Amino acid sequence: MKGLLRWILLVLVAALALQLFFLVRVGTMAVVDPQSTSFQRSEAFRIAREKGQLRWRQQWVPYSKISDNLKRAVIASEDGSFTNHDGVDWEALEKAWQRNARAEEQAARQNAQQARRSTTRAGAPAPVRPAKAPKIVGGSTITQQLAKNLLLSGERTLLRKGQELALAFLLERMLNKERILEIYLNSVEWGEGVFGAEAAAQHYFRKSASQLSVYESARLAVMLPRPRYFEKLPNSGYLASRASTIVARMRDAELP
Repeated sequence: MKGLLRWILLVLVAALALQLFFLVRVGTMAVVDPQSTSFQRSEAFRIAREKGQLRWRQQWVPYSKISDNLKRAVIASEDGSFTNHDGVDWEALEKAWQRNARAEEQAARQNAQQARRSTTRAGAPAPVRPAKAPKIVGGSTITQQLAKNLLLSGERTLLRKGQELALAFLLERMLNKERILEIYLNSVEWGEGVFGAEAAAQHYFRKSASQLSVYESARLAVMLPRPRYFEKLPNSGYLASRASTIVARMRDAELP
C-alpha cells in the first residue's frame, strides 16, 4: 500500500513540475521570442531522418512587419472569434464534435450496407474494406493551435487535448492577443521545413511578409490545415476557390 501511495505521490509531483515548466515557459514568451516549437523540432528531426538533411526555413519578424492582410486572412480562415474568446471557442468545438459524430455514424452505416451487399451465396460475408469516417478539421482556436505546436506532442488523446485547453487558457491570461497572434504567425508550418510568415512569403511569392497582397494572404491562410499537401498542389482548384471565399470574409476579421 505504501508503495502505491509513493508512486501516486511521484506522479502528482511530476505533473505539478510539468505545469510549473509550462507556466515559466509561457511567461518568458511575453518578452522573449521563442526560437523553436515542439512541433518544429519534431518536423526537423523527421525530415533529417527521412531525407538525410536538415530543412528549416524561418525568420522571425515583429508583428508590425507582418501584413495586416495575412493577419486578417488567418483569423478569417482559422478563428473568426479570435479577439473575443478566452482561448477556446466552445460553440465551434461543439459543432466540430457533432460533425465528427455524424460522420462516424455515416461511416458505420456504409460499412453495414457494404457487408450486406457483399454476402456470398453461402451466407458468409466476403472481406470488405471498411469505410473510414472523414477527418473533421475545425474547433481549435488559434490559441489552442499555438499551445499544441509550442509545447505538446502530436498524439491525439484526451489527456493531450485537456493539456492543450489548459495551456490555451494560460496563454490568454499571460499574453495579450497581439502577442499570441505574433508568435503563431512566426512559428506555424507553411510547407515542409517552412515555418512562419516571412519564410512562407519568401518561399511562395518571393517577397517579404509585410508586402503580401489580399489574395496572396488568403492563399497562405487556406494552406494552414494541410500545408505540405497544398505545397505540392500550387494550382489546386480548391485552393483558389477557398482563397476567394476567405478574401470575402477578411473585411469582417477583427485584428487585436
